[in-house]
Amino acid sequence: MTYLFDDPLSFPSDAVEGLVAAHPEELLRVHGGVVRAAATPAGQPALVVGGGSGHYPAFAGWVGPGFAHGAPCGNVFSSPSSDQVHAVARNAENGGGVILGFGHYAGDVLHFGVAAEKLRAEGIDVRIVAVSDDIASGQGGDHRDRRGIAGDLTVFKVAGAAIQESADLDEAERLAWKANDATRSLGVAFDGCTLPGAEDALFHVPEGRMAIGLGIHGEPGIDEVDMPSAADLARVLVDGVLEETPELDSDRVAVVLNGLGTVKHEEMFVVWKHVAGLLAERGLTVVRPEVGEHVTSLDMAGLSLTVMRLDEELERLWLAPADAPAFRRGAVVKGPLGEERGEVYAPGEDPIPEASAESQEGAARVLEVLGAVEELLTGLEPELGRMDQVAGDGDHGQGMLLGIRAARAAAQRSVEGGAGARTVLVQAGAAWSAEAGGTSGALWGAALTSLGRALADDAAVTGDALRTGLIQAVEAIERLGGAQVGDKTMVDAAVPFRESLAAAGGADGGAAGSTGAAITEAAAKATAAAEGTAEIAATKGRARNHGDKSVGTPDPGAISFSRIVTLLGEQLS
Repeated sequence: MTYLFDDPLSFPSDAVEGLVAAHPEELLRVHGGVVRAAATPAGQPALVVGGGSGHYPAFAGWVGPGFAHGAPCGNVFSSPSSDQVHAVARNAENGGGVILGFGHYAGDVLHFGVAAEKLRAEGIDVRIVAVSDDIASGQGGDHRDRRGIAGDLTVFKVAGAAIQESADLDEAERLAWKANDATRSLGVAFDGCTLPGAEDALFHVPEGRMAIGLGIHGEPGIDEVDMPSAADLARVLVDGVLEETPELDSDRVAVVLNGLGTVKHEEMFVVWKHVAGLLAERGLTVVRPEVGEHVTSLDMAGLSLTVMRLDEELERLWLAPADAPAFRRGAVVKGPLGEERGEVYAPGEDPIPEASAESQEGAARVLEVLGAVEELLTGLEPELGRMDQVAGDGDHGQGMLLGIRAARAAAQRSVEGGAGARTVLVQAGAAWSAEAGGTSGALWGAALTSLGRALADDAAVTGDALRTGLIQAVEAIERLGGAQVGDKTMVDAAVPFRESLAAAGGADGGAAGSTGAAITEAAAKATAAAEGTAEIAATKGRARNHGDKSVGTPDPGAISFSRIVTLLGEQLS
């Protein structure tokens, strides 16, 4: 249970502010996350690592000399937005380029990728390292296609140490990937975690049982076994991790026994006693083990074991000094530490172009509809969260509510500034993506932006333009998300909606009422398709790792899409 919070939706930002207040000489709060209080030394590559909140010490606790230069902090179990990643990277970079590091999850890949493109357009050299150590999230195939869990610690520690030793961007990127490919992890859970403000955990493990293969976003395991003793658990973890031989062949290893939030240190030490013995039996020499909480999942009851094979190069970097709030090693971090920071970058508000009276009238109507969607999603939040618990993280309802609140607020500011319909939707889309984060945040932000681009600031909103914009919005969702019909995602509802709208054509000359009718008809098909996702086993997103467990529950993204377009049809009819 997460006991202490004010507003559950502000929990991530409140926690970051408290962290900075607790370490004012080490950390600086910037838009989107934290950076070192001292500026990055001129010409030194900046290591910017991040992900959702709820994982402390990861990621903000690792910002300091010998480790990371900055950390964008998303909502609980949700990737930071591209806007957050971009702002943190801008404040961390100082002429040496940037490595963006994160766990390999769809939302992080999307948002960090968009931020990287924006940074490159500004002339900054950017490399991306997506950690993929979790053996439970993919059997066989490419190791780099898996998700990242506690291996984040070993990979980013190596990269940060290399940079502190004066590695350039190419060399730091090479070493980060080398560490990733030498690292394997496996986790277990005894019970699930509880989001701030939630009444129950995201999942429960039956009494006397243990889940194997959980994720750090509250995803349940892929298998269950009887609850073992500490000795038997150690064998499960060691056998599982060592079943695969990483690309780097070595008998020296860095090992992390990681607590996920509830298991106490004494319990971990009992398990570690057996782990250490089993590794020695396998002929492995453990180098500077870490036993404690490093990558948590709020209050999840569970453990994970991470093993990184070491050669001389990786061992030197693993042992190198670091001085971050949650990871201190060695007496002195050698090398440049940076000077006092100057001006801090913060994104500014987008300008509002001139608009015609007709378009301003349409903008006001857009604001009304966004207000109705906010009311809808406020009521749907618990239901969407319960559906999303099948995937483990249970944050879809909260993410949608954060997104629509930000979008409506941005639309309100734009309307008050005299904006037309196009600008209102474009700025609402940017706000949704920036505040919600996660995959759905990026997709809904892109959808609103694409819808806005089909309209104009100097002309009235017509039915034909609205239909075209809605079709373009779904195409943006398909293009960015990469999902297909049948993958059990929002696309399962969005594509039938798009196809129905396209078939309706524009024979009515663009009358608003007939457009509303066409949207209502398309929304009915989206609703049927969304409900039909209950019969599909997920193949995309976080639920894909749990196979048939998702059967029987519809996809929350498809349901939220169908409810929103149904409301849109009602508003326009």
